[in-house]
Amino acid sequence: MKKQALSQRWDIWLTIVLFLIAIPLEYKEPFSFIEDQTLSFRQLLRMEYGPAEHTKLNDDIFIVNTDEQFFKEYKSFPLRRTDIAQITSTLRKLGAKVVAVDLLMDFPSSYGEDEPTAEVFKEVGNVLVVSQGRFNRNNEFTGLNYPTPVLQEVTKSGYTNISSSSSLVTMLSRLNLFPQIIHEKDGWPFAVQALAMFKGVEPSFDEKSRLLTIGDIKIQLDQFNSFYIDFPKLPHGARFLSEIRGLSAMEILQLDENEYEDYAALVKGKIVLVGDTSEVSHDWFDTPVGMVYGVEIIADTISTLMAQGPLMPASFTAEVISALLFMFVLVNVNLWLAHPGFRAILVASLFATFIGYTTWAYVHSGVIYSMSYVLLAGFLSYLVINLKEYLAERNQKAMIKDTFGHYLSPKVVEILVKDPSKLQLGGQQREMTAYFSDVAGFSSISEKLTPGELVQLLNEYLTEMCNIIADQEGTVDKFEGDAIIAFWGAPLDQPDHAIRACHASIDMQNLMVNMRKQLQEAGRPLLNVRMGINTGPMVVGNMGSKQRMDYTIMGDAVNLAARLEGANKFYSTYTMISEFTHNHVKDAIECRELDTVRVVGKKEPITIYEVLQRKGQMQSRDEDLMAAYHKALEIYKGRDFKAAMAAFEKALQIVENDGPSLTYLDRCKLYMESPPADDWDGVFNFTSKG
Repeated sequence: MKKQALSQRWDIWLTIVLFLIAIPLEYKEPFSFIEDQTLSFRQLLRMEYGPAEHTKLNDDIFIVNTDEQFFKEYKSFPLRRTDIAQITSTLRKLGAKVVAVDLLMDFPSSYGEDEPTAEVFKEVGNVLVVSQGRFNRNNEFTGLNYPTPVLQEVTKSGYTNISSSSSLVTMLSRLNLFPQIIHEKDGWPFAVQALAMFKGVEPSFDEKSRLLTIGDIKIQLDQFNSFYIDFPKLPHGARFLSEIRGLSAMEILQLDENEYEDYAALVKGKIVLVGDTSEVSHDWFDTPVGMVYGVEIIADTISTLMAQGPLMPASFTAEVISALLFMFVLVNVNLWLAHPGFRAILVASLFATFIGYTTWAYVHSGVIYSMSYVLLAGFLSYLVINLKEYLAERNQKAMIKDTFGHYLSPKVVEILVKDPSKLQLGGQQREMTAYFSDVAGFSSISEKLTPGELVQLLNEYLTEMCNIIADQEGTVDKFEGDAIIAFWGAPLDQPDHAIRACHASIDMQNLMVNMRKQLQEAGRPLLNVRMGINTGPMVVGNMGSKQRMDYTIMGDAVNLAARLEGANKFYSTYTMISEFTHNHVKDAIECRELDTVRVVGKKEPITIYEVLQRKGQMQSRDEDLMAAYHKALEIYKGRDFKAAMAAFEKALQIVENDGPSLTYLDRCKLYMESPPADDWDGVFNFTSKG
């Protein structure tokens, strides 16, 4: 092949451009999810072959954890705060220099445990408790979630927000220090605060030089005000750090005074971290060395700080030189070697040399070179440089490929490329939350409108409702006229699917209040929406025929949600949930018990609830109504229907058109005339679907 002048080698110039782009990208790290994968294998090699002093956890760190076995013996979840205080007190008596409690206590105890716990913390001293930083979607700091005030007053706290540097892959490899939080009270990361308390000093940070100082320890942070965590090597057969450098909290709770001396040898003069390593806590994260519990990441971070941050990014100058040297060799290999086989061997050797050197520097010297950006630029450059030859040699095959491509359906190809399994019928069973809604009296409303007006009204309504469902990351299954069917918990894995569904229903009902005002002002029909929500096992997936499939849900739990939507009619309510949903949301949503019923088609009774508002957002009048209503309901359950009538009438004096109170008033009258059987269990049987 005739050689072209360098000015005509657009592929070489494009290679230079690619490397000039890669150099600033190394500093900005926009693709950190790729770089994190290279850190993973380098860290594993460092743990195996790196300097001995950096491959083990510092001896001044110990862990006391609550694991699965602990909660099996404890027979309760979560750990009571008074027991946390007992563990802390015992550890301090054993000689622990700092007790750092990685258990969030930012809400007041429901059992009145904060005051006695605070008294113990104050008495033993040197207790660190965890806080959390709040950030918006732009990663801007908005505040700290401190421990409860009574606990905050007698302890220090530190935030544990260890975040991934990537928004695509959650891998925790660094501790981020947020300069804007430092000026807040206890505005230091948990690990930094723990080490400062251990040293008996206050940490400081020079934003200009990015130097973190903790007594005699000085850590140089990178351009993102973070430093890399140097994860220690675990002994053969050990999966978690807490297995080799920890104790179960049960041993501390049940410690006999005769055993103090033995246990003191384990914790005396050390930082003791108290944290949760049970699976139910979900407090574990992906790291370069695999899944690691949060308390163990804190231990590794403190150990890294004690070693003065042995992992350091290479200087920007060193990064530039290495990238330009790689580019120079790559360009010359492809300029002067015509044989594609020789070129491939030398290019592969170049890649291997670069990978080998950057890995060696990381493993033995703790110097971190960005690897993925240079490799990606080199790979793309190699493809570009060989593109013209490829086009010349593969022209005929490419033409054949293009010809056959005309016989393929673009839609089918797109689906197959993204995920061929999506074309298969069937689904999977998982716990989810189903949502059904329907406009009350829509048939009569539609009779008053022209077809055009009806479509416009329906479109306005459905658009607003679907926007709210989307805001809560729900999935709209289908529309059936004015009815909406939606679900949460798939395709995304949403542990809080029930709460999201209830939040959506609350937002919808709030929006409908404003929409009715606008409709009334415009002289248009008013819309009142009934909603039914149920949580339970359902089948979700692509279902239908080979010609047409829908991603939908089905199952008894779905049918129950539909029944609940219609059951609102019996109580003049608008949002009804089952006891199964209530079990998931009772701590986040204000609800009131409506009844225990058997819906049509079901033998087992269920308790149903009305969704009112987000927790703590009810108005005082509604709170008064709820108190009166629930008192009346208890009297009703006791079969004193005459007294119950009087109690429900008191509730109606607060809100005269309260639907459930009116329903029970009528039912009490019925039962006074025709009392239920002696074995009446309080269950009301629906005779219609609503």
